[in-house]
Parts: sequence; structure tokens; C-alpha cells
Amino acid sequence: MMETNSPFEQFEELRIDRISREFLAETAKWANFLSILGFIGIGLMVIVALFVLVIGASTSTSASFAPLGGGAFVSIFYFIVAGFYFVPINYLYKFASNMKNAIRTNNQSSLTTSFEYIKSHYKFIGILTIVMIGIYILMILWMMFAAFGRVM
Repeated sequence: MMETNSPFEQFEELRIDRISREFLAETAKWANFLSILGFIGIGLMVIVALFVLVIGASTSTSASFAPLGGGAFVSIFYFIVAGFYFVPINYLYKFASNMKNAIRTNNQSSLTTSFEYIKSHYKFIGILTIVMIGIYILMILWMMFAAFGRVM
């Protein structure tokens, strides 16, 4: 009589063959490349935010509505966006480094950790996407009400 395993028991026996290992290695390289580009982009955003803050403060007049000039709002926005970008990019970098380590040393723990980081990366991106869609919907509604003369 043939013995059948439950679907959960089958996952315990899942193995990564040579081809899958090569795909994971290449994926880790690209993830590492993209995360480094992301860190560079975040660094540039922070530099621009600081530049705008300094320029805004140096060009502000006493009639300005903000003590640091109009550049403060733009700088704060850039700092917030850079903070939101840092989280998924850091997860992507940790995925890549753990995956490369797992493949190089044949370490199951590093493999599991790398999958945990990529799950967190996609979870964060998914939640951020839902939040952004909500903000877009609210902005569209606000613009519709403003167009009809009834500002919320």
C-alpha cells in the first residue's frame, strides 16, 4: 500500500536542486545590486534634503511664514520619504547577504533567514502600496470636493 504524506509534511522534504540554487544565487546578486542603488538613492535624498534646508534657511526673509524658510517643509518631506525607503531596501540587502551566505556555506539557517527578510520586504511594500492607494483616493476626493466649491 502506498503511503501518502499530508501537504505540510511534503514541505519538510523540499530540497533546493542545482538549478534552483543557481537561480537563487543570481537573484541574490540582483537584490544586492538593487539594494546598493537604493542606499545610494537614500543618501542622495538626504543630501538634497539637507541642501534644501540650508538654502531655504539662508534665503528666508523675516516675512517668511516659517523660521527655516519654505525649504523646511520640502526637507522634512524628503527625510520622511528616505525613512520609508530605508526599511524595504534594508530588508532587500539583508535578504541578499543572507542568501549569498546560505549558498556559499550551505547553511539552512541563513537560507531561512533570507526568506524571512524577503517576506518582510514584500509585506512592507504591500502595506505601503495600500496606504499610498488610500492617500491617492483621499486626494482625488478632496480635489473633487474642492472643484465643486465644498472644501472639506
